[in-house]
Amino acid sequence: MNDDPLIPEALRVRENAWAPYSGFQVGAALRCEDGRIFSGCNVENAAYPEGTCAEAGAIAAMIASGGRRITGIVVCGDSATPCTPCGGCRQKLREFSGPDLIIRMVSARSGEVVLTRTLAGLLPDSFGPDSLE
Repeated sequence: MNDDPLIPEALRVRENAWAPYSGFQVGAALRCEDGRIFSGCNVENAAYPEGTCAEAGAIAAMIASGGRRITGIVVCGDSATPCTPCGGCRQKLREFSGPDLIIRMVSARSGEVVLTRTLAGLLPDSFGPDSLE
């Protein structure tokens, strides 16, 4: 396993996910501009659209603590294929980073990175804060 602390944190927080309906637990850990690490897990709700994604939880924790810029993120799901951020989370990541943000998807089974993409690779031609200038 990589020695980056984001990986074990994403694995750890994934275990806390509230996923009684789908059974699909996701964890995310991000680093902000000052080096602090924030994490989040998915939280489902019986009214399905009211749940939150792991990435959104980590971003909310960062903002609540005064962080403003994401410099790295790891996402960990329990599927056989890489668990990439959903479309909404890709846009949320874009709000607090640039197209060059590195997103690593990690296997919950092995703890190994199984896919690495830039945000531009996952969200090409994105609309971000700079689009409003």
